[in-house]
Amino acid sequence: MTNFPSHPAQVSPEWLTTQLHRHGIGPDAAITDIRWEPIGTGQVGDSARFHLSYDRPDCGPASVAGKFPAEDLASRGVAGAFGLYAKEVSFYRELAPQLDIRVPGVIAAELAEDGVEFVLIFEDLGPCRGGNQLNSCSLADARAGICQAAGLHAPSLINPALIDRPWLKPKPGQVEQIKALYGNAQATFRERYGDLLEPELMAICENLCDLSELWFGMERGARCLVHGDFRLDNMLFDIKGGAEPIAVLDWQTIAIGSGMTDIGYFMGTGIGDTLRRAHEDELLDLYCAEMSSRGVPLSRAEIWDEYVVGALHGVSTAVFSAAYVERTERGDANFLSMARGGCSLALQHGSLVKLKG
Repeated sequence: MTNFPSHPAQVSPEWLTTQLHRHGIGPDAAITDIRWEPIGTGQVGDSARFHLSYDRPDCGPASVAGKFPAEDLASRGVAGAFGLYAKEVSFYRELAPQLDIRVPGVIAAELAEDGVEFVLIFEDLGPCRGGNQLNSCSLADARAGICQAAGLHAPSLINPALIDRPWLKPKPGQVEQIKALYGNAQATFRERYGDLLEPELMAICENLCDLSELWFGMERGARCLVHGDFRLDNMLFDIKGGAEPIAVLDWQTIAIGSGMTDIGYFMGTGIGDTLRRAHEDELLDLYCAEMSSRGVPLSRAEIWDEYVVGALHGVSTAVFSAAYVERTERGDANFLSMARGGCSLALQHGSLVKLKG
């Protein structure tokens, strides 16, 4: 048992009132009633919006958002095994205030000793547009995402105060466990999507599986914080009714690595092949400009090889996730889209050759 709710239905007016008061929100009022509804499309955690009533008018937020462990036992088991929930709670507790990236303001962040039961309560960033990688996005949205990536990478680049935290390191044996599971993941992916993914793109997946010993655990480039799942579904646009352009969500995969892993992932897996091909140079130049303005001078030539290899992260994430999280209709479309975009970039620019070389 925990002393905090780990399911939306367990959130009580009394508990949530206490959390708001701790943050100086509505200190003279109490929540009298809560109505909640599910939001989002995540498969490793469940999210909800809470509509709040108070004992006096206009004394606190009309709504807040919350995140909880996935009800699906398979997804919950994967999250627990790889420490995903613990990472997200720790990110909001320790790192978010020190970065130049817009994330939801956190009201409560609690984690049980088992690393599985948790709760996160956030400010509600609505009204806003949720990113949807199945529909790609506008160039303006892609530019906003690139700028946010720089706001994560630049402050943390080779910064021990941010990256030298034990919980950011893989658990002992985790890389070996992923390598051992990946062959089965690729077999599942092949069976599920073999008739849907173009043969030349499926060949990229197969070849990456053959190179899994080289790919997993590989370290390239200067080390910084990386989001690890930097794609449109984990972004909100025009938040607070258009007052701000973007916020980035879902920090379960926060890790240490090359910032170009996020950029290759976003450009390949995230925004779709059509937009990426049309604006690839412009968006990479924007990233370099944003990093340079934050004190990390970069040029497109300097980042190119790491960017091309970084795109493979989207391929392996799609393959692995398709096999080991809850299967849904949207999830199938999502993983197929991720693989198609990442493999297209890899095929065009020779990612596998650069990985081996």
